[in-house]
Amino acid sequence: MNSAAISIGDRHITLDQEGNLADLQDWSEEVACALAREIPIELTSAHWEILFLIRDFHKKRGLSPVMRILVKLVERELGPAKGNSLYLLRLFPGSPAKVAARLAGLPRPVNCL
Repeated sequence: MNSAAISIGDRHITLDQEGNLADLQDWSEEVACALAREIPIELTSAHWEILFLIRDFHKKRGLSPVMRILVKLVERELGPAKGNSLYLLRLFPGSPAKVAARLAGLPRPVNCL
């Protein structure tokens, strides 16, 4: 389990018990990189396009996409080669919707294991 906070420079950022940001306003690319190091994942351009996509989804809809919606969203926006479970699992091992939401600074998707 992750600690209750991460430190980036002189910033102390509080996390919830699952390691997601307690305050969504604390997110930055630097914060995403720090969270990714804990997993560990090295963020690439492929990761960033998904993270920005779901941040935009959250901004418009007020929720984090569950896996089925994430796959459809990625397929619609980035094409069928990326809009599939296997591609997302390679980028975000374990539970792609949950891991991607965490790194994007968003709440855990509802009903996401």
